[in-house]
This record gives sequence, structure tokens and C-alpha cells, in this order.
Amino acid sequence: MLSAAEKALISSIWQKAAPNSEQLGFEALQRMLIVFPQTKTYFKHMDLSKGSADIRKHGAKVIQAIGEAALDIDNMASTLSNLSSLHAYNLRVDPVNFSFLSHSVLVVLASHLSEDFTPEAHAAFDKFLAAVAAILSEKYR
Repeated sequence: MLSAAEKALISSIWQKAAPNSEQLGFEALQRMLIVFPQTKTYFKHMDLSKGSADIRKHGAKVIQAIGEAALDIDNMASTLSNLSSLHAYNLRVDPVNFSFLSHSVLVVLASHLSEDFTPEAHAAFDKFLAAVAAILSEKYR
């Protein structure tokens, strides 16, 4: 469970990240595909070359969903329910990939928000992304 202080840190970080969210999503998805090449199997229908429009477009969708969860942090399960169903029943994405994405998002946030991404903010956002990953994995059970 996220504490009030952690929720405040997550909100603060998201407010700072939101204006550049499409770029952050693009960089996070591209990083995940490079660092964790096994994730490419779920994107066979896309152009995965470095800097592709497909990666940019999908990265924007991914970060938008994370942003929606951050903005409605007390109702994340409801906010992410449709995505959870989509990934479990239609796309059949191995849930470990949500952790790979979380790691990539953290690295990108740290690189863009260096001074603001304090160790405390990092820990709170990591906990938040773990909660997002758990919600997205719920329907696999």
C-alpha cells in the first residue's frame, strides 16, 4: 500500500513528467526493447527500428496509462482494468514484462528529472509501478 507521503511524491513526479510524457514513453519503450530483447516477441506487428513511429506511438499509449493511474492513484485497479483484461486475455503478455517496462520507466524518469528524482521519489515511483504491474497481472490468476 502506498502511504500519503509516497502518493504525494508520485503526484509531484508525474506533474513534472507529464509535459514531456510522450517522449518519456517513447524512450522507456525503446529502452525496454533494447535492454530486454525478449520483449520484442509481443511487438512483431510493429517497426522496431530505433526511433520508429510505431515505438513512439505505443510508448505514448503506455505512458498515458501510467499517467492515468498516477492521477487516480486511489482507484488504479479500476483505471487499469481494461488494460489488465487486454494483456491477459487477448495479448497474453507474460507478466514479467511489466517489471521490465517498470525498470525502463524508472531509468528514463531518473535521466530526465535528475534533481527532482530523489532517492525517496525513486522508491515511491518504484513502489507505484510495482502496484501497476500487479494490477495488470491480476487477471492472469
